[in-house]
Amino acid sequence: MAPLRLHIEGHKFRDPYNREITLRGINVAGDAKYPKNPDVPSHIADGFLDADNVSFVGRPFSLEDAPIHFGRLRKWGYNTIRYIFTWEAIEHSGPGKYDDEWIAYTIEVLRIAKQYNFYVFMDPHQDVWSRFSGGSGAPLWTLYAAGLNPENFNKTQAALVQNTWPNPSEFPKMIWSTNYTRLVCQTVFTLFWAGRDFAPKAIIDGRNIQDYLQEHFIAACKHLAQKIHEAGDLEDEVVIGWESINEPNRGLVGYQDINVIPPEQQLQLGTSPTAFQAILAGSGRACEMSTWAFGSFGPYETGKELVDPEGESAWLPADFDDNKYGWKRDPNWKLGTCIWAQHGVWDPNTDELLQGDYFSKDPKTGEPLNYDVFTNTYYMDHYRAYRDAIRSVHPDCILLNQPPVMEVPPKLKGTEDDDPNMVHAAHYYDGLTLLTKHWNRMYNVDVIGVLRGKYWTPAFAVKIGETAIRNCLRNQLKYLRDESFKCLGDHPMLFTEIGIPYDMDDKTAYKTGDYSSQISAMDANHFALEGSGSNGYTLWAYMTQNDHEWGDQWNGEDLSIYSKDDLELPGIGSTSLNGSTLTLDRNSPSFSQSSSSIDNEGKPGFRASEAYIRPSAIYTSGDLLSHGFDLKNCKFTLSLYGEKPTNQEAPTEIYLPEFHFPASEIDVTVSGGKWTVETREEASYTIQILKWWHGEGDQDIKIQGVKRKASSLVISPEDDTYLEQCQQNCSVM
Repeated sequence: MAPLRLHIEGHKFRDPYNREITLRGINVAGDAKYPKNPDVPSHIADGFLDADNVSFVGRPFSLEDAPIHFGRLRKWGYNTIRYIFTWEAIEHSGPGKYDDEWIAYTIEVLRIAKQYNFYVFMDPHQDVWSRFSGGSGAPLWTLYAAGLNPENFNKTQAALVQNTWPNPSEFPKMIWSTNYTRLVCQTVFTLFWAGRDFAPKAIIDGRNIQDYLQEHFIAACKHLAQKIHEAGDLEDEVVIGWESINEPNRGLVGYQDINVIPPEQQLQLGTSPTAFQAILAGSGRACEMSTWAFGSFGPYETGKELVDPEGESAWLPADFDDNKYGWKRDPNWKLGTCIWAQHGVWDPNTDELLQGDYFSKDPKTGEPLNYDVFTNTYYMDHYRAYRDAIRSVHPDCILLNQPPVMEVPPKLKGTEDDDPNMVHAAHYYDGLTLLTKHWNRMYNVDVIGVLRGKYWTPAFAVKIGETAIRNCLRNQLKYLRDESFKCLGDHPMLFTEIGIPYDMDDKTAYKTGDYSSQISAMDANHFALEGSGSNGYTLWAYMTQNDHEWGDQWNGEDLSIYSKDDLELPGIGSTSLNGSTLTLDRNSPSFSQSSSSIDNEGKPGFRASEAYIRPSAIYTSGDLLSHGFDLKNCKFTLSLYGEKPTNQEAPTEIYLPEFHFPASEIDVTVSGGKWTVETREEASYTIQILKWWHGEGDQDIKIQGVKRKASSLVISPEDDTYLEQCQQNCSVM
């Protein structure tokens, strides 16, 4: 049997030559969150709730376009793909009805990815449960199974959904993420993880709703894995791993008092109901809720708002035809009534809260519950079932264990779950930048330090100045890496989501071409990743349909590194763009600022690509000790330890983007050995690689590229002097 392309040795990824592999990846593609037919991004209402009759064939992109996208990503230095798919894509028509046409299509896309030598991890993606509760992931029928009525979610604020918002263009930025603390998500996640304990009356087809939902989710993922296995040419060759469910959320499990906002709830935006207020409003009651905004120093209360559903309910009516999907609901589970009222949490006749602490302890044992207990019990029970199902089909696959975001990971070190073929998958976003859509060079906050109780008061967590901010981001990621060793054991760690918003400051960059804030933010995030000690990342995200008007076509987010309304990064020499030839001078300003001149349609920039198209270790002959790219000075450094001299057939390899490191102007300093730079042509892309043969022991390399002057001049495409100024920096022939 041939050795695996990638295997795990302790906390390192290794290739067949035992070189350390650094995974530099991207999420492909966010377009997979919504169907292709009908094409219903989150700002479109037509056909939204006709969700049984959809198709995801054509997601994330067409087979014809796949080589363009994969070639582009390889050219940009990515070697790893976190392949996004949703439960809805597999099982949208009803329980047990799988879309094998979509699965066959996915297999063909993966075969093309194989041609481009990607490592692929399959990601069963969800955000706030489902498209129909304001996110992505689960099929519509799962909400009906839970007794919920999606037609009334906005009216009751059980979930805020852009598709059914009165004016989708006015959907508040980042408000979708508050759906985690609204009725639908609080209910359905509680049922999914802990329905047997907290909703024993919720029986469907003779099984508790917890088992019903989990079994269908796992079976759908296993069915996809089985088909990939049967394809015969993908397993372990391109599909090397499977991630657990994206961003698991506990629902109400561990809430100490549902009449109080939990102190650990960091995000409050728009109306911010307590769990009990959400329950009341979901049953048609008018409630006065606090309203919040997110400012430079985080969330702050702005006032009160009366939310009046006018008697409309987020629960299915009692006369709802419950036979559509062929299930049989237990007669003790009454439609038309809140599931929590049916379990004695509150009295719908008097609207009195009867058991505010209902979710605070295990109903069977009385053990107190919190997020830590949830992660180590309810979450891990599901993870084990998912792991075992996938491994029954794909026995050698890597399992990426993704516990709840920003929470302490499960304590698996030294237990039976200390699986040598497991990876810790973590997510991290700079929340201040993400929520304000502004890169604040003055200050930021050590959020992980606050969450882990590092400071007596959050005021001490404020970091002043851009250098301190960059170090703070790096230290937070490094803390998570160290915490992973402590809790999970000796395993690789990947940040499978991290990224920045591009529509900062009311999309100013799209008008001016000045992407300096995006460049600074993206560079700071990569500086943090490189200094974290993790084994790689998959950046969020690549979107094929991103544009300046609707961003990622999903809830107003705009995090894609690629946009149809921006130009691709050129090489250092001449490159063809829109039928013209561009020559860039080494003393030109940032190409994100000056690039509009080379496009006849006035598209304003390269989308901060100089910050994410950066040099990176690919294969390290030995152990990678440290590496990093100084964007300002265009200098890449790497340190390693080699147990023996480099194998002639397996040198250390470093990706060098041609823009920063034109072959004729690379200055390399090494501690010893020999090196060469080559341009490798594969499929529809070329990639520049530095190969280094070195001795054993500690080794260092420094690679100097082309340092460019920053420009303080920002030129608008509408400016009369625009073309003249740009021609001083670019030669257009």
